[in-house]
Amino acid sequence: MVSKNKNVKRRSFFLMLTYFVLLIALIIRLGYYQIVKGEEYSRQAYFAQTRNRIISPKRGTIYDRNGQGLAISGSVETISVNPQDFKDKMKDNPEKIDEIASALAEILDMTAEEVKAKLIENSRWAYIKRKVDKEIGKKVREYLVENGIDSICVDEDSKRFYPNGTLASHVLGFTGVDDQGLNGIEKYYDAMLSGEPGMVMVEVDAGGRQVKYSPERYIEPVDGYDIYLTIDETIQHFTEKALEKAMLDYNLKRGAAAIVMVPKTGEILAMASKPDYNPNDPFKKPDFIEKEDWEGQSSVEDVNLLFQTVFRNKALMDTYEPGSTFKAITSAAALEEGVVTPETEFVCNTVHMAGYNIDCWRAGGHGAETFRMGVYNSCNPVFVKTALALGIDKFYRYARNFGFMQKTGITLNGEPEDSQYLWHKKPMELDLAVSSFGQRFTISPLQLVTAYSAIANGGYLMKPLIVKQISDSQGNIIEKYEPQVVRQVISKQTSDTLREILEGVVSEGTGRNAYVSGYRIAGKTGTSETEQTESEGRYIASFAAFAPADDPQVVLLVILDHPQVYPHSGGMLAAPVAGKLMEEILDYLRVEREYTEMDRKLMLKEVSVPEVRSLTLADARKKLESYELNYIVEGEYKEDDEIIMEQTPKPNSSVPSGSTVILYTYEPEKKITVVMPDVLNKTISEAAESLRKAGLNIKVEGIGEARRQEYEPGVELNKGQVVTIWFEHTVVD
Repeated sequence: MVSKNKNVKRRSFFLMLTYFVLLIALIIRLGYYQIVKGEEYSRQAYFAQTRNRIISPKRGTIYDRNGQGLAISGSVETISVNPQDFKDKMKDNPEKIDEIASALAEILDMTAEEVKAKLIENSRWAYIKRKVDKEIGKKVREYLVENGIDSICVDEDSKRFYPNGTLASHVLGFTGVDDQGLNGIEKYYDAMLSGEPGMVMVEVDAGGRQVKYSPERYIEPVDGYDIYLTIDETIQHFTEKALEKAMLDYNLKRGAAAIVMVPKTGEILAMASKPDYNPNDPFKKPDFIEKEDWEGQSSVEDVNLLFQTVFRNKALMDTYEPGSTFKAITSAAALEEGVVTPETEFVCNTVHMAGYNIDCWRAGGHGAETFRMGVYNSCNPVFVKTALALGIDKFYRYARNFGFMQKTGITLNGEPEDSQYLWHKKPMELDLAVSSFGQRFTISPLQLVTAYSAIANGGYLMKPLIVKQISDSQGNIIEKYEPQVVRQVISKQTSDTLREILEGVVSEGTGRNAYVSGYRIAGKTGTSETEQTESEGRYIASFAAFAPADDPQVVLLVILDHPQVYPHSGGMLAAPVAGKLMEEILDYLRVEREYTEMDRKLMLKEVSVPEVRSLTLADARKKLESYELNYIVEGEYKEDDEIIMEQTPKPNSSVPSGSTVILYTYEPEKKITVVMPDVLNKTISEAAESLRKAGLNIKVEGIGEARRQEYEPGVELNKGQVVTIWFEHTVVD
């Protein structure tokens, strides 16, 4: 009996123990679900019971330095559907689905099949069409209300718009369908421009259908920050037009690039590359690409081709041999170290090194010349001898200090890494010799224009700036970018000396084609060979310049890649492009012209106006340029194939060199007239500037101050007419 009771007690004990263990396990499991996995399961339950519609924030605007909108987000609508809810409500009337699909297709410019596929797809949420115009969204909304359809929604959205089309496309970049930045500023500052999305939350049942009478919860989106660039819209326009003209005139096989910078701050006023693209439709097939089966964004091959061509910011991403534009850097180092002075004497003869002969570009050389004249003449032997006197260590130290061999740190994607700049690892004297005139190493255009800014501003290397400030939608400044000195490379004395020498390059040397009457432009030409075959052109023509030479306000660099014309030198091709661009920029910045004695002599040089009527604008332009005459086109159409119908002054008129001829692309009933200004008692430079601003050409007689003018002040004259002004010195006995 005792044994039986013991067995019962033992079984009871084990049974209770089992229950207890199971209870503990259950408690632990419940605790695990409640504490460890509770948040996750709550979130899953929440998402199972709610449906969220994302409301896109307004992407921040990108402005130029003067507040002109370059990239703007416009208000649009996005049409979406809850397919499960829609199908459930249509189950008793399935033919209604085709009717709705057809009606929406007509409004949205889609096929009925495309719309129907969205309406009945197996998902809880689907976009029917995104980013449609407000007017289209309004029509969809009216149709939905009229037909009592609540499973289809019309939500406010935003769409990126670039009002100036291709202008500054490489700087701005573009966005994708979800408003994410894919290139340029749009990509680099995507997080700041994007903002925070909002949402509409509604309660749904297990089938994903909205619970009747359940309220919607709306969370406001937060707009993105606005970005103000250092770019000046007008100067950017001038720069791009200059490159477009060069592309046509010189048949540039590999495009062109240009940068305009403020030397004292490092601010970039313009950065342009050709070919370019329209960021409003970035994946459109470029005209120069011959590809019948173009698929655009849907093709990896096509997208890669775009990134290699039109999307490529040559001014930032390309590396190239600078050629003779680098002679300014060699000059700066040599002058700073006291290796040469402007008057140090050289003989331009062949330099023999390590079995190689280094000759001057000029057959027979330049003979005896000073260092100054060596710079004017862009004489290779002078720079080889100068660099050898400077030495390997100092030469490469100055190259590094001027910002070469390393990234500039500009806030744009795509700048080459330090390893992508080709420099000699262990340079020998032969390497030094050819490097002295800019060959057998590579730099970027941005590095060179930054280095020239240091020469122009007194010797300070500045970090290049592309952004001035970042602000919120209320105008509060979030971040401001101040000018940043990287280091002082040369002294002010060296800067002053070199600026004066480089001014002589334009007035007397290889850069004469960049000369502009009244503006003191300093600069250096460059012609470099590349690795491409002879049939591709092989040459890069360039010109780096700053002005006014005595107080530089602007530095610019023009690069023309693979011109298909001869001669292909920087002095013949890039210098005139840079000179005309510099003139436009300085006029726009209201920099006063100061006419020198050389300018006056040029004004006294007269040419006969050629006949250009009945020629195309392109042919007329070339003919006038060959006569050293400028031109202004009047007329609604200014394409190269337009025919010139009239001109002022008339053919065979005698005018000063550099005068402006007015070209009409229509038959004017009456020519455009301007008012004669009063120039009495003005100097030649002042009188010339007054007449130029009035739209008239000057003919100078004598020297001194203006004592008589051909027409009285206030008289109406034909625009472009030549006016004689007589000058005399005032003598007081």
